[in-house]
Formats: sequence, C-alpha cells, structure tokens
Amino acid sequence: MTTVVNLYLVGEQSPNRLPFDASSHHTFDDLKTSVAASFSIARPHSISFHGPTSQLEKLEDFKHQDGDVGVMIDGLPVKSPLGPSGMPFVGNHFEIYPDHMGNHDRLFERYGSVIKTVNIGTTTYLTNDPRVSEVALGESQYFTKTTSDPSHPLHHMADDTALFTCDTSSPAFKTVHKFVPPGMSPKAAQRHVPGMQKAVESCFGVFDELDDKELAFNTYQYMFKLAGQIIYRVVLGLDTAHFASINSPPYEIIRLLGEYLSLMKQTSLSPQWYKWLPYGKVHRIAKVRARLVQLVEQAVTVCEPGGEHGEDMPIQQAAMTATCVADYLKRAVDEQGKKLPHEYLISNLSVLLGAGLNTSSSLLSWLIYALTRYPGNQDRLVQELIDHGADPAKPCATSGWDASQVLALPFLDPFLKETQRMHSPTFQTARNTKQDVIVPGGWRIPAGSVVIPTFPAMHKHKDHWDNPERFDPDRWLDTAAQAARHRMAYTPFAAGPRGCVGFNIAQLEAKMALANLVFRYEFFDASREPVVYDPEFVVIRPVNSYVRAVRRKTWPEKSKS
Repeated sequence: MTTVVNLYLVGEQSPNRLPFDASSHHTFDDLKTSVAASFSIARPHSISFHGPTSQLEKLEDFKHQDGDVGVMIDGLPVKSPLGPSGMPFVGNHFEIYPDHMGNHDRLFERYGSVIKTVNIGTTTYLTNDPRVSEVALGESQYFTKTTSDPSHPLHHMADDTALFTCDTSSPAFKTVHKFVPPGMSPKAAQRHVPGMQKAVESCFGVFDELDDKELAFNTYQYMFKLAGQIIYRVVLGLDTAHFASINSPPYEIIRLLGEYLSLMKQTSLSPQWYKWLPYGKVHRIAKVRARLVQLVEQAVTVCEPGGEHGEDMPIQQAAMTATCVADYLKRAVDEQGKKLPHEYLISNLSVLLGAGLNTSSSLLSWLIYALTRYPGNQDRLVQELIDHGADPAKPCATSGWDASQVLALPFLDPFLKETQRMHSPTFQTARNTKQDVIVPGGWRIPAGSVVIPTFPAMHKHKDHWDNPERFDPDRWLDTAAQAARHRMAYTPFAAGPRGCVGFNIAQLEAKMALANLVFRYEFFDASREPVVYDPEFVVIRPVNSYVRAVRRKTWPEKSKS
C-alpha cells in the first residue's frame, strides 16, 4: 500500500508541499530523519507531524491521513529570528553596547532564544539555548567554523595555519589537529605542574611587599602578569620576570598579546570598509602580529629540549617528555615520521600564548573577585587545603603535591566551576551556517550566517539552573541535578570538534594558582565603585576590581575525620 502525504512547514507564509511516501519508511524515526534532511532541520527528533484535526504520533497514522500534514519543531511553528529595529548605519550597536551581557539577556527575554542583531553592517544571530548551541558547535552539513568570513568575530586574527583561528576547511586543520591536542592532554598538562608552581611562587615577594605597604592592587593587571608568567613558562619554557618588583612591566611579548587582543575586538566592532583605510587599528594589528611572530621565533630557538638528548619522538612519547609545548611541537613526529611544519609551529604557539593569556588572566581575576564578593568561600578553601595536607610552614600550599592531589580537592573544583558559570570570560564563540537550517525552537537561520552561542546567558538560563543569579558552588555536588541538566548548559570552553584544546592546562593552572594564593593570603575587596567589565575586549574581564592581599598568620586546625 502506498501512503503519500504532502508535508509542509507550519509557520511559513507560502509553504512548499513535498510529497512523502510513508510506506517506504520502516519506522517513525526513519520518517523523521528523511523529513529532516528534506527540510534542513538540524535535529530530526524535534519534529512533530500535525494533521487537520490531530497530531500524528506513529507511522500507522499516515495510512489513514487525508490532506496535508504540517511539520513543527519542538511543537512550534518555523519562524525567522527577530531583533530590535536598528538605526541607520550603526544598526543595533546602541541596543547592545556598552553592556552587551546585560542587553543580551534583555533581548532574549523579549525576542526568544535566538535573536538577530545588525551591528555596523554585520549581521549575527545570538542564542541562549543549549540545544541550539549543541547544533551550532558541531561540525556538520549545517555548521562549521569559518574565521575567513568578514562577519566572524575572530576575522581580524584569522590564520589558516593555526588551530584556533583557522577555517575547519583549511588544508592545515587536520595536520595541526593531529599534533597540537596531544601536547595538552590531561597527562601532558600534569607535567607542567612544577613549572606552574614555580611561576606562582615567584609572585609572593610582590604580594608580600604590597601587604607590608598596605597597598591594594588592580586585580586584572596583576592577574594578567601572573597568567602571563604561567602561560609563557608552559608554552615556551621561559620566564617573564613579571614579579621582579611591584612595578615590573609585562614582558614585551605578553604586552603585545594584550594589545593585539584588544585591537582585535575593537576592529570586530568596526564596519567592513574600515580595513581599507591607510591607517588605524587594522594596520596596527598587522604590525603587532609581525612582531609577535618574531619574538616567538626567538623564544623557540632557546627553549630547553626534553628527553635524554632532545631527540625527536612519536607524538605521545614526546608529549610526556617535553619541557614545554614548544619543545613538544619541535620534536613530535607522526606515524609516518613527519613533523609539524615550522610555519605551523610558530603560528600555533603564538595563538596558544594569546588564547591562554586572555582567558586565564580574566578567569584568575574573576576567581579573586569571587573570593571577596561571596563570603565564606575563602575559609572553606583554606580548610580544605589543610585537611588535605597543606603545610603552613611551606611557602606553597601544594608544595610536593602532584597534579592528581590538586585536581582531587572536592571544594576547589565546584568553586572554580561556579565562578566560570557566573563570570564566564568567553562570550563570542561563533560558527557559520553552510546552508539554510532550522534549529531547535523552530528558528530558521539562512545560509552564510554567523551564530554565536552566548555562554554567559546560557550559564544563567532560568530553564536550566535553579536560582541562576545565586553563587552556589554546592550546586555542583548535586549529581542528580547535573544529570538532569542539558549537557550544553555549561560550556566554559565551548564544545565540539573546535572546542578549546587547552582546557586541561587552563583548569590546572587556575586551580594551582588559586590554591596557593588563597592559602598564603586573605583577600579583601578594596574597590571604590561597583565592578564593571570591559565591553570592548575579546573576553569578559573586570576593569576596576581592586583587592588587598593580607598575608595569613594563622590557619585552621585540621578537621576531625
């Protein structure tokens, strides 16, 4: 028996009707998969079928169906995302900046889980829906990462030889993806603990002096130097001497990375024709990038080799003997005996430095902010360190510890996660649509679009979090609530094939730094005005957070088991 019905998308003004033979499909799920492919629906399971009088819930229903059948997504009609009406030339710029985080929340509340914005000629679609984020962040027939697209927020730092900044379709992507991630695997990251420990310990003299002089300090400026000290050692195996004195300036390459990232965000907010001017920030970016490459080249030549004789090794072996990421990438060879091309090595080290610096400096700043903003957490962290063997007689809480001991601290982990949930540095991970697609919620997004999952809004979405505005590390100890939550409701390092490859190092670095700082010092808020973030930087960073770090003189007794 042939059962042919005409399917159309509910919500379209002039829907096309496509004939489908239900009898040619063996299961209801098979039918949904076929319909999804025909209508470019990203998630087949989100489809429901609706006849003139009732919903069709099984394949058998089609045999008795007369007339057309409507297709809905998540029980909703298909529609195009809406957004605020723009002004001439600037579009929605003033609807979003200077407080894009707060305004995103306002716009999602008004227009729905996918919104359309036009900012100085650049159209982007933003979402706070984890289901849409899940689709967007997966490399598929519908979505990919194309930084070469002028509308992509990372366009001005696009580099088709570097893992973070290249198009997925770049010829270099597969080669680079083979070499870079193994050097930052969980086991490889743990090899950097001694270097991280040394980098953190180097800041104690400066913080001690600031305490002796009863001076507060700008949280971000000093965490920028601390993150730079750590990441420079991890990536290049070298020291920046950022804490030789209170006023030691950032090392040249670290300072230039900060400038580069600031310029990149500012140029992304400029109209497309801005790059054709014979002066300005786009030209400055090119000069800064050229100098950064030169400095990385110099550093790579002097980094200390690992292994017994600094010989080349298979990828996995090199990752476990390297002194730093640069040493690993210099000596690693694949199964065919090939090495990462030198130009790929330099560009990827440059990007790893920049990506590691901007996210880590912001995260460390928000961790210190959280210590002073949310009472009681400092005491819990110090008590936990004492209970796990930290010795007040030693300069570092984790002296003699291996990475597994730091990673096993039961409260440090939820405190870090809750800080990242409430104060996520990352907010503009973007993906490009390869063709028209209908995403969860029934939103139709046209081909060639840029879609940005807005993690700060997602991390506080009331449909996925209880009391989302409350800082509550203990929520991470509720395993039942975590299991029930959508897996993409919390994605501080993005997800999918293009997710952050350095997250193991970033988390270990943050835990090492926080454990040692909070064990040696008690932090007090010294800000003279409400703390605000920088809306024109590539990540979310506090610009006016000030703290006092007071050297601890007493520690709690070890808890009785």
